Amino acid sequence: MSILVLLARDCFSQISQISIFRPEKNKKMLKQIRNIFIYLLVLGVSPAIAQKKISLEDIFQKGVFSKEGVYGINWMKDGRYYTTLESQGGSKVVQINLETGERERVVVDGNKIGLQFTAYSFNEDESKLLLSSEVESIYRRSTRAIFHIYDRESQQLQPLMDGEKVMYATLSPDNTKVAFVKENNLYYKDLSSREIYQVTEDGRNNEIINGAADWVYEEEFSIAQAFKWSPDGKKIAFLRFDEREVPAYNMQIWGDLYPQDYVFKYPKAGEKNAVVTVHVHHLGGETVLMDSGDEEDIYLPRMYWAGGSDALAFIRLNRLQNQMDLLHAEVSTGDTKLLISESADTYVDLDYNDNLLFLEGGKGIISTSERDGYKHIYHYDLSGKLIRQITSGEWEVTQLIGVDQRKGRIYYHSTEVSPLESHLYMVGINGKNKKRLSQETGTHQTDMSPDFNYYISTFSNIDTPDMIRLFGSDGKMVKVLEDNRKLQQRLGNYHISSKEFFTMNAEDGSELNGYLIKPVDFDDSNRYPVLMYVYGGPGSQNVKNAWGGLRDYWHQHLAAEGFIVACVDNRGTGAKGRDFKHSTYANLGKLEVRDQIDAANYLASLPFVDPDRIGVWGWSYGGYMSSLSLMLGNEVFKAAIAVAPVTTWRYYDTIYTERYLQTPQLNPSGYDDYSPITHVDRLKGRFLLIHGTGDDNVHFQNAVDLVDALIGADRPFETFYYPNRNHSISGGNTSYYLYRQMADFIKENL
Repeated sequence: MSILVLLARDCFSQISQISIFRPEKNKKMLKQIRNIFIYLLVLGVSPAIAQKKISLEDIFQKGVFSKEGVYGINWMKDGRYYTTLESQGGSKVVQINLETGERERVVVDGNKIGLQFTAYSFNEDESKLLLSSEVESIYRRSTRAIFHIYDRESQQLQPLMDGEKVMYATLSPDNTKVAFVKENNLYYKDLSSREIYQVTEDGRNNEIINGAADWVYEEEFSIAQAFKWSPDGKKIAFLRFDEREVPAYNMQIWGDLYPQDYVFKYPKAGEKNAVVTVHVHHLGGETVLMDSGDEEDIYLPRMYWAGGSDALAFIRLNRLQNQMDLLHAEVSTGDTKLLISESADTYVDLDYNDNLLFLEGGKGIISTSERDGYKHIYHYDLSGKLIRQITSGEWEVTQLIGVDQRKGRIYYHSTEVSPLESHLYMVGINGKNKKRLSQETGTHQTDMSPDFNYYISTFSNIDTPDMIRLFGSDGKMVKVLEDNRKLQQRLGNYHISSKEFFTMNAEDGSELNGYLIKPVDFDDSNRYPVLMYVYGGPGSQNVKNAWGGLRDYWHQHLAAEGFIVACVDNRGTGAKGRDFKHSTYANLGKLEVRDQIDAANYLASLPFVDPDRIGVWGWSYGGYMSSLSLMLGNEVFKAAIAVAPVTTWRYYDTIYTERYLQTPQLNPSGYDDYSPITHVDRLKGRFLLIHGTGDDNVHFQNAVDLVDALIGADRPFETFYYPNRNHSISGGNTSYYLYRQMADFIKENL
C-alpha cells in the first residue's frame, strides 16, 4: 500500500505544479498524471488516500501554508533596475536587472556593515540609503526605530541619533538632510555638519503632536507620518494635532504586581476631536500656518506638494464628512483658495489609496469620484474646472496607479470584468484607447516603475496562490519572480476544497455575492452543518476571486471536519457602486443583518444543508454582525462567535462611526436601535464572546458592557478574554489557541 500512496502523492504533486503560465510543460505533465491515475484506478485505489486533513498545528504552528513574496521593492531612477530586500542569511539590498530579471549585485550587505536592518529607502539621487532596525510597533501603522544613513560611495554608516529610537525618518530630496519625529516634535539633521535642528518645541504626550498622526487619523485615514519634504528639500509641510481636549482612554496592562495604566487620546463618537492645522517650515526661517478656514472641527487628512515647492494642496473634510474640499495654499503666506469641492447627502468617500495626482507642467489634476454613482477618474485644470470624465460605466475604479504624461496614459485597477475581480487597465488622458493589461481571471495588484516602463504584478485567484511577475508596460511578461510552487506542492498533500461562488437576492432585489466551501467528500444526499463567515462593514469585500489567508485555511480545516463554510457580502459592502454601498447610511446593522438572515434562510433551503445547524462568526465589524445576527435571527442561527466586536457604536471612534451614522447627538436611534446590547433579551442560541484586554481599537469596554447586559437579561453565554492582546489577538501561541478554541466551540454546538 505504501507504494500506491507514493504514486498518489506524486500524482497530486504534479497536479500542483501545473501552471497556466507554463503551457509548454503542461501537455507532458498531464500525460504523466493520466498514466498514474489509470494505474491507480486499475488497482482500485483512490489518489485521495495520499492526502490528509488540514490541522490547526499545520496552519498556526508549523507555517505549512505560508506563502512567499517579493519584499521591499524600490524602483531605481535609471529605469533599468529595481532593488529588493532579502533577509535569508542577513539583511541584503539586492539590485535586479529589469531586462533580464536577474540579480546583478548587492547594494548593501548587512553582514559587511555590521547592521541587520528590516527596511530601507533611497534618497533622491540614490547615493544614500536610510536603514531602519529594531523596529517597534506602536499602533496599526506607527513605529519607532533606530535609523542609520549608509553612503554608497564611501560605504560609511552614520547613525541618525546614536542608538536612540525615533519615528518616520525621511531623507530630503536634495540629499542633504533627514527629517524625523521624536517625542511629538519635528526635527531634521544636516548630514554634512551632523547638526540637528528642532522645528517644533511644543510637542508633549497626549497634548500636542507635530509631524505624526494621532490615533484616530492613523486608524481611519491610514496615515502615520504627517510631514512631507518639498521637492527642493528646503521646506517641510507638516500637520499639528492639538489633542488636549480629546478625552483619554485608559487600558490596564497586566503582568506586574500592580497593573500599569496605558492612557491615550481616543475620540469616541460625538466627543471632541483634536484640532488639526497645516504648517510649512522654511528651513533656516519661519514656520507658516496654512489657512484651512474658520471652522476648527474639521479633518485635514491629506497633503500634496502641488507641482513644485512653492505651492501646497491639502484636503479638508467637514465633521460629518459629507463635504470634501481640495485647497491650494501659497506656502510663503499661508493664503488658500478652493480648487475642487464635492458634497453628498450621505458621505464623500476619501480615497484611501490617495487617488489624486498633480500633473507636471501645470497640466491639471487627476482624481477619482463617486459622483456619477460609481467611482471613476476625472481630469481637472489647476483652477478646479472639470476638463473631462475619463472613465465611465457601471463598475468601479478601485485604484489610480499612476499617470505617464510622456505617453499620455493613465494606469488604474477596476472591477469592470466582475465585482469579484480586480484588473489592470490603461487609458489615454483623453479618455480614449482603453486597454486591459491583466488577463488571468482573478485579482491583480500592481507596483509600477516611476518611468512607467515596467510593473510588478501580484496575481492570485481562489485556486492560485500569489504569482509575482515582472511585466513591460505593454503587458508582456519579462520574468516570473515568485510562483509559490513550493506552497502548491505542499497543498497537494492536503484535502483542499475550492470555493464555489453563488448569487442571491436581498429583499429589495439587490444581487448579493457569496461563496461556499464544501467538504472534500461532499455528498449531496447528506445534510451538513453550515458556518457563515461575515464582516459586512461599509465598503468591505469578503467574496472575491483571490487567494485567501490563514482564516481561509481555518475554514478548510472545518470543511475537512464535515462543515460547509459560507460567506455572503451584504448590502453596504463594496465593489458594486455608490447606492449599494451607501444604502446602510445612518442605520448600521439594519439591512446588513437582514441580508445575513436571508442568506441563512437561503442556505437552509438547500437540500444538502441541515437547517437546524447554522452558525455565524465574525471579527470586529464582523463580531458586531455575528452578535446581532444571532439575536435578531434566532429562528435560523443556532450559534455564533463574536471576536473583538463593537457592541455599541457610541464606544467607537469619531471618524469611522460618524461617517456612516452622523453623531449620536444628531442620530441617537442610529446608534441604539441596532446595538447588540439593545437586543440581549432575544438571545436563544449558543454564544461565544472573545476579546483582547489590550485592544486599542475596539475597546474591551464593548465586551464588558455586553456581558453586563447579558447577565441582566439572564441569558446563557460563554466568554473568553486574552490578556494584553490587541485587536488582532495574536503573538506567540495566541492564534493557535484562539482558532482551536473557536473550532471546538463550532464542533460542539453545530
